[in-house]
Amino acid sequence: MIGRFTRALATAALLAVGAGCDALPGKPVPDERYVRPDAVKDFASLYGENCSGCHGADGRLGPARPLNDPLYLAFASDTDLIRATSQGVAGTTMPAFAISAGGTLTDQQIADLVREMRTRWARPQEVAGVTPPPYAAALGDAQAGAATYAASCASCHGKDGAGVAGKAKGSIVDGSYLALVSDQGLRSTVVAGRMDLGMPDFRGGAGGTPLTATQVADVVAWLAAQRSQFPGRPYPESK
Repeated sequence: MIGRFTRALATAALLAVGAGCDALPGKPVPDERYVRPDAVKDFASLYGENCSGCHGADGRLGPARPLNDPLYLAFASDTDLIRATSQGVAGTTMPAFAISAGGTLTDQQIADLVREMRTRWARPQEVAGVTPPPYAAALGDAQAGAATYAASCASCHGKDGAGVAGKAKGSIVDGSYLALVSDQGLRSTVVAGRMDLGMPDFRGGAGGTPLTATQVADVVAWLAAQRSQFPGRPYPESK
């Protein structure tokens, strides 16, 4: 009888000690415990750890294109965004994030990122009735693009693209800049603008004349033609 009582008391004591372990000083709470990288599902964590350094904490005001931009999200499809995120953009600072391409994110995590960016930032009411030119297109006619540039862009960027004295807009023909941006990146900027930098989109801003799809392709061709050949770079011989 005494033995059974002693064993029961010992068992109760062990259970009490075990229960008390959850309150031991320094023990991580559930939210602080390690989560496998491929198990992270929270948008704030995925975006904050993988995207915010370039695209800004809220999709704005980073060194790279803002993603919190309704026109850009109307311009780029989910397929376009997933491809760029998964595979990166060759010749630029945009890395590949898919595990299959050497990155750290699963295909599901990338799809979740794109879905949540669109859910949070697309704001379709702000671009209702706007039909941007196609996301991808072949380069147009660089000579015609020079004329389009002179008519639509030179007032801010200068007649040769090197900037205008006294204006904040910098050179868009700088060799380092053109070496780090793809043709698609140039096209995205011409079409969607850079609202964070005060650059209007293809509609031209207040009182502007919208660029046609042909004019967009032409001015991108003119910009691409301004690239210098740097050792190890694929420009301008191959695009």
